[in-house]
Amino acid sequence: MADYLVKKGVSFRAAHEATGKLVTYAVKKGKSLKDLTLTEYRKFSPEFDKDVYEITVESSVTARDNTGGTAYKQVAKQIAAAKRKLKDSVCDCDEEH
Repeated sequence: MADYLVKKGVSFRAAHEATGKLVTYAVKKGKSLKDLTLTEYRKFSPEFDKDVYEITVESSVTARDNTGGTAYKQVAKQIAAAKRKLKDSVCDCDEEH
């Protein structure tokens, strides 16, 4: 949600605060974010629009496609690098240390 608001021109600090308040509100109401009305969203930021309902976990994860990010491609790179490092660090137990 914070990234969504930032893309709409809201500062990250304000977006983070609005998102936190929005999530707290949803929890107190016993609703998921998808269950909130647009009017409810707009209580926390007037920048929310109908496209907020298009946000999914997958779209959020995929959006972070930079080094160290959560996009599947980036995670695969990090796993491959970790496997190479692990393979390179495996010792030959027959050698003396």
